Amino acid sequence: MTTPGRPPSASQLTLSQIMDQHQTNLLGTIHGGRILNLIDSAAGVVASRHSDGPAVTAAMDETLFLRAVRVGDVVHVDARITWAGRSSMEVAVRVTADRWDRAVPPETVATSHLVMVAVDDEGHPRPVPMLLPETDDDRTAFQQAEIRRAHRLALRKALEA
Repeated sequence: MTTPGRPPSASQLTLSQIMDQHQTNLLGTIHGGRILNLIDSAAGVVASRHSDGPAVTAAMDETLFLRAVRVGDVVHVDARITWAGRSSMEVAVRVTADRWDRAVPPETVATSHLVMVAVDDEGHPRPVPMLLPETDDDRTAFQQAEIRRAHRLALRKALEA
């Protein structure tokens, strides 16, 4: 039985990890795939918390890599649910990085929006609680998520035609 609704703050998450030389690409910076893995992992936790059970990634869109991540950077992955429908949810993720050995402000290095679907034991979609925005920022994020959803649906329809 699902709850009638939850605020975004009930499931938000921050993961932090120091990047080391084992995660680099041929350019010597952290591989974008590693950052995507962290984004997907954080979004999965947030969606699972919101829906009280397993959730899988249905789509990852609007992922922007804004600057390279270097060895020695501490990466912080902040994930928060921005929208919930019948069985799907949108999770917004912001990735920042700062240095492990300096007190410097974190810089945004990537952003992404993921669509997650709650699934039952057989892998079929299952209902999720409504999202109950608490703040003006939550309400703005919800409205923006609805716009992104409409664009995703319109694009899918146009590509099927």
